[in-house]
Amino acid sequence: MFDLFYPTSPAPLYPRPNADHPGRPAVPAGEMLPLIEPDGIVYGQAPRAWCHSGTSALHPVVHLQLMDRDGNIYLQKRSMIKHRWPGRWDMAVGGHVSYGERILETLYREAAEELGLVEFNPSYLDTYIFETKRDRELVVVFASIGHPNLNPDNAEVTEGRWWSLEDIAAALGTGLLTPSFEGEFSRIREKLTAML
Repeated sequence: MFDLFYPTSPAPLYPRPNADHPGRPAVPAGEMLPLIEPDGIVYGQAPRAWCHSGTSALHPVVHLQLMDRDGNIYLQKRSMIKHRWPGRWDMAVGGHVSYGERILETLYREAAEELGLVEFNPSYLDTYIFETKRDRELVVVFASIGHPNLNPDNAEVTEGRWWSLEDIAAALGTGLLTPSFEGEFSRIREKLTAML
């Protein structure tokens, strides 16, 4: 399984001073994210807003795919207040790793925050880099099999439901699903179904 390797003392703050912005780094505001190498070595920390401002700094996120024994996959509909892909269907759980957190720690925190899910047994599936014009994320994907009682947080998720593989296949490319989920589903579909 993939995890992060933090330095023994706090990592430097980003953005670093340069010719365009000399002087000390700005006082960080908001959630701090670890900046990482693709192998998980943490070399810095930066505010979430900076990580999503068009920089190429790699930062980690976790995803959880929930599947029941019949092969249905639970998707959440993103709240309309979300900055990225509001109102689209997405994987069950997704979230940023905060600076100082481990991968599994983040996974359990995000599952509890988004779905009220606290008892599940995650299996590691994959790690890949997802890039947009705004940011660059190292995605660590887990899956869990079962049919838990879920209580979606209405600020994060407007609704959730179980989708058959056929329903998902029919929705691909229609704008109902997030680009993140579509790419990930294509990448891990065989691994997911092999878990049944």
